[in-house]
This record gives sequence, structure tokens and C-alpha cells, in this order.
Amino acid sequence: MTEQMTSGIELMFTGMGIVFLFLIMLVIAINIMSALVQRYFPDIPVSKAVPGITADIDKSVVAAITAAVHQYRKKHN
Repeated sequence: MTEQMTSGIELMFTGMGIVFLFLIMLVIAINIMSALVQRYFPDIPVSKAVPGITADIDKSVVAAITAAVHQYRKKHN
């Protein structure tokens, strides 16, 4: 019985060691990939444009969209 118990404990520690080593390698690989992505594909700075109507949108288009939304809400209310 003690031989089986010793064998079981050895197998348990071997399995736990393999899992621990795999997790360490996984963390290292993720850190390397993160560094490579940040180096070769840096984040593009987000413009600080205020959402809403800009000067590029024609006022007639805004009026048409507003009328369409109003008509839809009136019909489906």
C-alpha cells in the first residue's frame, strides 16, 4: 500500500509541476506577444472630436433624418 501511495504522490507532484511550468511559459509568451504588438502596432491617438453635428453635415440631411425619426416614432408609438 505504501508503494502505491508513494507512486501516487510522485505522479501528483509531477503533474502539478508540468502544469505550473506550462502556466509560466504561457505568461512569458503572452508578455512577449504584448510587447511585440505594442512595439509594431502602437495605439492610434483618439481624436478629441465632440460627438454631434459637425460643419461637414448638410443641414438639409439633418432635417430629413429628424423628420424620418419623428414620423417613425409617431407611427410606432
